Amino acid sequence: MVRHSLIYMPLLFPVPAALAARPLAERLAPWLATWLLTTCALALAALSCVALGVLVVAGLVRLPLAALVGDWSPATVRAGDSVSKIEAAAAGALLVAAVLAGVRMLWRRMRALAAAAFEAACLPGPGQLVVVDDTVPDAYALPGRVVVSTGMLDALNDADRKAMLAHERAHLACHHYAFVAAAHLAAACNPLLRPAAAAVAYTVERWADERAATTCGDRRQVARAVGKAALATTHHPARRRVPEAVLGLLERRRSALHGAGPVPRRVAALLAEPHTYSPPLNYPILPLTAAAAVVSASALCAFAAAHDLHLVLKLAGAG
Repeated sequence: MVRHSLIYMPLLFPVPAALAARPLAERLAPWLATWLLTTCALALAALSCVALGVLVVAGLVRLPLAALVGDWSPATVRAGDSVSKIEAAAAGALLVAAVLAGVRMLWRRMRALAAAAFEAACLPGPGQLVVVDDTVPDAYALPGRVVVSTGMLDALNDADRKAMLAHERAHLACHHYAFVAAAHLAAACNPLLRPAAAAVAYTVERWADERAATTCGDRRQVARAVGKAALATTHHPARRRVPEAVLGLLERRRSALHGAGPVPRRVAALLAEPHTYSPPLNYPILPLTAAAAVVSASALCAFAAAHDLHLVLKLAGAG
Protein backbone atom coordinates (compact mmCIF):
# COMPACT_ATOMS: atom_id res chain seq x y z
CA MET A 1 0.00 0.00 0.00
CA VAL A 2 1.17 3.53 -0.81
CA ARG A 3 1.63 5.05 2.67
CA HIS A 4 0.33 8.60 3.09
CA SER A 5 2.78 9.46 5.85
CA LEU A 6 5.76 8.75 3.61
CA ILE A 7 4.42 10.79 0.70
CA TYR A 8 3.77 13.93 2.70
CA MET A 9 6.90 13.97 4.84
CA PRO A 10 9.18 15.43 2.09
CA LEU A 11 6.72 18.32 1.82
CA LEU A 12 7.20 19.10 5.53
CA PHE A 13 10.95 18.70 5.93
CA PRO A 14 11.66 22.18 4.45
CA VAL A 15 9.97 23.68 7.55
CA PRO A 16 12.76 22.81 10.04
CA ALA A 17 15.31 23.75 7.39
CA ALA A 18 13.72 27.18 7.05
CA LEU A 19 13.61 27.67 10.82
CA ALA A 20 17.27 26.71 11.17
CA ALA A 21 18.51 28.84 8.25
CA ARG A 22 19.16 32.10 10.07
CA PRO A 23 20.73 30.53 13.20
CA LEU A 24 23.06 28.50 10.97
CA ALA A 25 23.94 31.61 8.96
CA GLU A 26 24.91 33.38 12.18
CA ARG A 27 26.76 30.56 13.93
CA LEU A 28 28.69 28.79 11.17
CA ALA A 29 31.62 30.06 9.16
CA PRO A 30 30.14 31.91 6.16
CA TRP A 31 31.63 29.63 3.50
CA LEU A 32 30.37 26.53 5.32
CA ALA A 33 26.92 28.03 5.95
CA THR A 34 26.65 29.00 2.27
CA TRP A 35 27.51 25.52 1.01
CA LEU A 36 25.32 23.79 3.61
CA LEU A 37 22.23 25.97 3.15
CA THR A 38 22.43 25.97 -0.64
CA THR A 39 22.92 22.21 -0.91
CA CYS A 40 20.14 21.43 1.56
CA ALA A 41 17.73 23.87 -0.07
CA LEU A 42 18.26 22.37 -3.52
CA ALA A 43 17.94 18.81 -2.24
CA LEU A 44 14.79 19.49 -0.21
CA ALA A 45 13.15 21.39 -3.08
CA ALA A 46 13.88 18.54 -5.50
CA LEU A 47 12.60 15.89 -3.07
CA SER A 48 9.39 17.83 -2.41
CA CYS A 49 8.80 17.87 -6.17
CA VAL A 50 9.44 14.11 -6.28
CA ALA A 51 6.84 13.62 -3.54
CA LEU A 52 4.31 15.69 -5.46
CA GLY A 53 5.09 13.64 -8.55
CA VAL A 54 4.41 10.39 -6.67
CA LEU A 55 1.05 11.77 -5.50
CA VAL A 56 0.14 12.72 -9.06
CA VAL A 57 1.08 9.31 -10.45
CA ALA A 58 -0.75 7.56 -7.60
CA GLY A 59 -3.90 9.43 -8.60
CA LEU A 60 -3.48 8.86 -12.33
CA VAL A 61 -3.11 5.08 -12.05
CA ARG A 62 -6.60 4.88 -10.53
CA LEU A 63 -8.13 6.09 -13.79
CA PRO A 64 -9.68 3.38 -16.02
CA LEU A 65 -7.76 4.64 -19.04
CA ALA A 66 -4.45 4.33 -17.18
CA ALA A 67 -5.35 0.78 -16.14
CA LEU A 68 -6.16 -0.06 -19.76
CA VAL A 69 -2.90 1.37 -21.06
CA GLY A 70 -0.84 -0.17 -18.25
CA ASP A 71 -2.63 -3.52 -18.43
CA TRP A 72 -3.20 -3.81 -14.70
CA SER A 73 -6.19 -4.60 -12.51
CA PRO A 74 -8.12 -1.44 -11.46
CA ALA A 75 -9.51 -3.20 -8.38
CA THR A 76 -6.02 -4.15 -7.16
CA VAL A 77 -4.78 -0.61 -7.72
CA ARG A 78 -7.69 0.87 -5.77
CA ALA A 79 -7.11 -1.56 -2.93
CA GLY A 80 -3.42 -0.80 -2.62
CA ASP A 81 -3.45 2.91 -3.54
CA SER A 82 -4.95 5.10 -0.81
CA VAL A 83 -4.32 8.42 -2.61
CA SER A 84 -7.60 10.05 -3.61
CA LYS A 85 -8.22 11.87 -6.86
CA ILE A 86 -8.62 15.16 -4.97
CA GLU A 87 -5.20 14.73 -3.37
CA ALA A 88 -3.68 13.88 -6.73
CA ALA A 89 -5.30 16.89 -8.40
CA ALA A 90 -4.05 19.22 -5.66
CA ALA A 91 -0.56 17.73 -5.92
CA GLY A 92 -0.65 18.15 -9.69
CA ALA A 93 -1.55 21.82 -9.37
CA LEU A 94 1.25 22.38 -6.85
CA LEU A 95 3.74 20.52 -9.02
CA VAL A 96 2.85 22.55 -12.10
CA ALA A 97 3.13 25.76 -10.07
CA ALA A 98 6.52 24.69 -8.70
CA VAL A 99 7.89 23.81 -12.14
CA LEU A 100 6.60 27.03 -13.70
CA ALA A 101 8.03 29.10 -10.84
CA GLY A 102 11.39 27.36 -11.20
CA VAL A 103 11.49 27.86 -14.96
CA ARG A 104 10.47 31.51 -14.58
CA MET A 105 13.17 32.10 -11.98
CA LEU A 106 15.82 30.42 -14.15
CA TRP A 107 14.77 32.53 -17.13
CA ARG A 108 14.97 35.73 -15.10
CA ARG A 109 18.37 34.79 -13.70
CA MET A 110 19.72 33.90 -17.12
CA ARG A 111 18.50 37.23 -18.49
CA ALA A 112 20.00 39.05 -15.53
CA LEU A 113 23.33 37.28 -15.98
CA ALA A 114 23.33 38.07 -19.70
CA ALA A 115 22.51 41.72 -18.95
CA ALA A 116 25.29 41.86 -16.36
CA ALA A 117 27.79 40.29 -18.76
CA PHE A 118 26.76 42.74 -21.48
CA GLU A 119 27.12 45.69 -19.13
CA ALA A 120 30.52 44.42 -18.00
CA ALA A 121 31.67 44.10 -21.62
CA CYS A 122 30.51 47.64 -22.41
CA LEU A 123 32.34 49.25 -19.52
CA PRO A 124 35.46 51.20 -20.46
CA GLY A 125 38.98 49.94 -19.88
CA PRO A 126 40.57 46.49 -20.10
CA GLY A 127 41.17 46.00 -16.36
CA GLN A 128 38.99 44.36 -13.71
CA LEU A 129 38.35 47.63 -11.84
CA VAL A 130 36.07 50.22 -13.43
CA VAL A 131 35.43 53.63 -11.86
CA VAL A 132 32.25 55.38 -13.04
CA ASP A 133 31.65 59.10 -12.67
CA ASP A 134 28.62 59.07 -10.37
CA THR A 135 28.10 61.01 -7.15
CA VAL A 136 25.86 58.25 -5.74
CA PRO A 137 28.03 55.94 -3.56
CA ASP A 138 27.95 52.46 -5.09
CA ALA A 139 30.15 49.41 -5.52
CA TYR A 140 29.25 46.05 -7.02
CA ALA A 141 30.63 43.09 -8.94
CA LEU A 142 29.70 42.15 -12.50
CA PRO A 143 31.01 39.08 -14.33
CA GLY A 144 34.75 39.71 -14.50
CA ARG A 145 34.53 43.38 -13.43
CA VAL A 146 34.33 45.41 -10.23
CA VAL A 147 32.41 48.69 -10.60
CA VAL A 148 32.90 51.54 -8.14
CA SER A 149 31.41 55.01 -8.33
CA THR A 150 33.39 58.18 -7.64
CA GLY A 151 30.86 58.92 -4.92
CA MET A 152 31.85 55.74 -3.09
CA LEU A 153 35.56 56.47 -3.49
CA ASP A 154 35.05 59.97 -2.07
CA ALA A 155 33.22 58.53 0.95
CA LEU A 156 36.06 56.16 1.87
CA ASN A 157 39.71 56.59 2.76
CA ASP A 158 42.51 54.50 1.25
CA ALA A 159 42.22 51.67 3.79
CA ASP A 160 38.44 51.54 3.34
CA ARG A 161 38.83 51.40 -0.43
CA LYS A 162 41.20 48.47 -0.14
CA ALA A 163 38.68 46.60 2.02
CA MET A 164 35.82 47.44 -0.33
CA LEU A 165 37.70 46.22 -3.42
CA ALA A 166 38.76 43.03 -1.63
CA HIS A 167 35.10 42.38 -0.79
CA GLU A 168 33.97 42.80 -4.39
CA ARG A 169 36.80 40.68 -5.76
CA ALA A 170 35.85 37.94 -3.31
CA HIS A 171 32.39 37.81 -4.89
CA LEU A 172 34.01 37.17 -8.26
CA ALA A 173 36.61 34.68 -7.03
CA CYS A 174 34.11 32.56 -5.07
CA HIS A 175 31.30 32.64 -7.69
CA HIS A 176 28.80 33.84 -5.09
CA TYR A 177 26.15 34.56 -7.69
CA ALA A 178 25.84 30.83 -8.38
CA PHE A 179 25.01 30.12 -4.74
CA VAL A 180 22.42 32.90 -4.59
CA ALA A 181 20.82 31.76 -7.86
CA ALA A 182 20.67 28.12 -6.71
CA ALA A 183 19.09 29.06 -3.38
CA HIS A 184 16.50 31.26 -5.11
CA LEU A 185 15.70 28.40 -7.51
CA ALA A 186 14.97 26.15 -4.53
CA ALA A 187 12.80 28.84 -2.94
CA ALA A 188 10.90 29.36 -6.20
CA CYS A 189 10.06 25.65 -6.38
CA ASN A 190 9.18 25.45 -2.68
CA PRO A 191 8.27 28.78 -1.01
CA LEU A 192 8.87 27.23 2.43
CA LEU A 193 12.58 27.54 1.63
CA ARG A 194 12.53 31.33 1.23
CA PRO A 195 14.24 31.86 4.62
CA ALA A 196 17.06 29.61 3.43
CA ALA A 197 17.46 31.69 0.26
CA ALA A 198 17.53 34.89 2.33
CA ALA A 199 20.15 33.33 4.60
CA VAL A 200 22.33 32.44 1.61
CA ALA A 201 22.13 36.02 0.34
CA TYR A 202 23.47 37.07 3.74
CA THR A 203 26.16 34.39 4.05
CA VAL A 204 27.73 35.20 0.68
CA GLU A 205 28.15 38.78 1.87
CA ARG A 206 29.67 37.52 5.10
CA TRP A 207 31.93 35.20 3.10
CA ALA A 208 33.15 38.16 1.05
CA ASP A 209 33.65 40.14 4.28
CA GLU A 210 35.84 37.39 5.73
CA ARG A 211 37.87 37.11 2.53
CA ALA A 212 38.36 40.88 2.57
CA ALA A 213 39.45 40.71 6.22
CA THR A 214 42.01 38.04 5.33
CA THR A 215 43.31 40.13 2.42
CA CYS A 216 43.52 43.32 4.49
CA GLY A 217 44.69 41.64 7.66
CA ASP A 218 42.33 43.80 9.73
CA ARG A 219 38.76 42.75 10.53
CA ARG A 220 37.95 46.10 12.15
CA GLN A 221 38.98 47.92 9.00
CA VAL A 222 36.55 45.88 6.91
CA ALA A 223 33.82 46.53 9.50
CA ARG A 224 34.51 50.26 9.29
CA ALA A 225 34.39 50.17 5.49
CA VAL A 226 31.03 48.38 5.49
CA GLY A 227 29.61 50.80 8.05
CA LYS A 228 30.92 53.94 6.33
CA ALA A 229 29.62 52.77 2.96
CA ALA A 230 26.19 52.12 4.50
CA LEU A 231 26.10 55.57 6.08
CA ALA A 232 27.18 57.19 2.80
CA THR A 233 24.25 55.66 0.92
CA THR A 234 21.68 57.03 3.40
CA HIS A 235 22.42 60.60 2.30
CA HIS A 236 21.93 60.00 -1.43
CA PRO A 237 19.01 59.03 -3.66
CA ALA A 238 18.38 55.44 -4.69
CA ARG A 239 20.94 53.78 -6.93
CA ARG A 240 20.38 53.44 -10.62
CA ARG A 241 18.84 50.20 -11.80
CA VAL A 242 21.41 47.43 -12.25
CA PRO A 243 21.01 43.78 -13.32
CA GLU A 244 19.91 41.28 -10.68
CA ALA A 245 23.15 39.38 -11.21
CA VAL A 246 25.26 41.91 -9.35
CA LEU A 247 26.51 41.48 -5.81
CA GLY A 248 27.66 44.48 -3.85
CA LEU A 249 29.13 45.68 -0.61
CA LEU A 250 25.69 46.66 0.70
CA GLU A 251 23.51 44.07 -1.09
CA ARG A 252 20.92 45.14 -3.65
CA ARG A 253 17.38 44.57 -2.44
CA ARG A 254 16.88 46.51 0.80
CA SER A 255 17.97 49.54 2.72
CA ALA A 256 21.40 49.10 4.23
CA LEU A 257 20.05 49.97 7.70
CA HIS A 258 16.70 48.20 7.44
CA GLY A 259 15.88 47.38 11.06
CA ALA A 260 18.26 44.78 12.41
CA GLY A 261 19.27 44.20 8.83
CA PRO A 262 22.26 42.51 7.26
CA VAL A 263 24.73 45.40 7.50
CA PRO A 264 24.63 45.78 11.31
CA ARG A 265 24.83 41.99 11.66
CA ARG A 266 27.82 41.85 9.33
CA VAL A 267 29.61 44.61 11.22
CA ALA A 268 28.96 42.84 14.52
CA ALA A 269 30.29 39.56 13.09
CA LEU A 270 33.46 41.27 11.85
CA LEU A 271 34.06 42.76 15.28
CA ALA A 272 33.72 39.32 16.89
CA GLU A 273 36.20 36.46 16.76
CA PRO A 274 36.25 34.62 13.41
CA HIS A 275 35.11 31.01 13.02
CA THR A 276 38.11 28.71 12.64
CA TYR A 277 38.01 25.00 11.87
CA SER A 278 40.83 22.47 11.85
CA PRO A 279 39.76 19.69 9.49
CA PRO A 280 38.70 17.01 9.78
CA LEU A 281 37.88 16.77 13.50
CA ASN A 282 37.00 20.35 14.41
CA TYR A 283 34.02 20.94 12.10
CA PRO A 284 30.62 21.65 13.73
CA ILE A 285 29.42 18.05 13.73
CA LEU A 286 25.93 18.67 15.13
CA PRO A 287 24.57 21.02 12.41
CA LEU A 288 26.22 19.00 9.65
CA THR A 289 24.76 15.76 11.02
CA ALA A 290 21.33 17.32 11.49
CA ALA A 291 21.31 18.67 7.92
CA ALA A 292 22.38 15.29 6.54
CA ALA A 293 19.68 13.58 8.62
CA VAL A 294 16.92 15.88 7.38
CA VAL A 295 17.89 15.48 3.72
CA SER A 296 18.40 11.72 4.08
CA ALA A 297 15.05 11.27 5.83
CA SER A 298 13.30 13.29 3.12
CA ALA A 299 14.95 11.20 0.41
CA LEU A 300 14.10 7.96 2.19
CA CYS A 301 10.43 8.91 2.51
CA ALA A 302 10.13 10.06 -1.09
CA PHE A 303 11.75 7.02 -2.61
CA ALA A 304 10.02 4.60 -0.19
CA ALA A 305 6.67 6.03 -1.30
CA ALA A 306 7.69 5.65 -4.93
CA HIS A 307 8.78 2.06 -4.22
CA ASP A 308 5.42 1.29 -2.58
CA LEU A 309 3.60 2.59 -5.66
CA HIS A 310 5.83 0.49 -7.88
CA LEU A 311 4.98 -2.64 -5.86
CA VAL A 312 1.24 -1.87 -6.10
CA LEU A 313 1.46 -1.53 -9.87
CA LYS A 314 3.56 -4.68 -10.12
CA LEU A 315 0.99 -6.62 -8.10
CA ALA A 316 -1.87 -5.18 -10.14
CA GLY A 317 -0.12 -6.16 -13.37
CA ALA A 318 0.43 -9.68 -12.12
CA GLY A 319 -3.22 -9.93 -11.13
